[in-house]
Amino acid sequence: MNDNKQVRAGCKDIWNAFMVKDAVFCEHDIPFCPTTAKELPKRIVTWEEAKAIHRKRIAKGDRDYHVDAFVCWYIDDIKFDGPSGIWFRWKNTLRILRHFGGAITPDFSTNQDFPESIKTYATYRMRAYGYWLGEIEGLPVINNVRWGTDETFDYCFAGIPKNSIVAIGTVGGGPRKLEDRKRFEEGLDRMMEVLSPHTIIIYGSAKGKCFDDLRDKGIHIIAFQSRTAAAFERR
Repeated sequence: MNDNKQVRAGCKDIWNAFMVKDAVFCEHDIPFCPTTAKELPKRIVTWEEAKAIHRKRIAKGDRDYHVDAFVCWYIDDIKFDGPSGIWFRWKNTLRILRHFGGAITPDFSTNQDFPESIKTYATYRMRAYGYWLGEIEGLPVINNVRWGTDETFDYCFAGIPKNSIVAIGTVGGGPRKLEDRKRFEEGLDRMMEVLSPHTIIIYGSAKGKCFDDLRDKGIHIIAFQSRTAAAFERR
């Protein structure tokens, strides 16, 4: 980005180019998102939970509150994306995130039936948002890894540091569902091959042979129960 280049009056940054100022770009023009978290999360809450906590604390007049938890977006995209979502309402999002211990980068979907261009753009936005939060705004950030079918393997791991901490969600499918298991395990194997993370944070179930095999290899796996699973358990 050339700061000296004249900008036509009235232009607005509708693409959130400010999020990748001075970023290094990898394959497929995916920005590199460093892991800025120095400590592992003690707790993970979804964006919906974070907003609810924020509303309650502000209503009580507690404007300087802090919650020692990382915020994640392992929820349906409709709940955090779109015109009123975190990409366009980034100022409001940042205002809330500053009250929390850190963030796992957004989980913009790369569904199997999506056009390739949309899946690539979803990956771009994950890294761009994480870079902005961590490198520009100074928040502790851990990269979320999201893959689809094998054609996404060319770009879905781009922009994530090797030998680092990564996070994945298993709440919407993953190894629990038989029809998703093969695809999930293929992606998990490729992630290990490409990124070689020493620690994997899992939001959802971490049961299954694929995770047991990783534990046997010395990979540190930390699982956080999803909000839905916790609700069922309390019944």
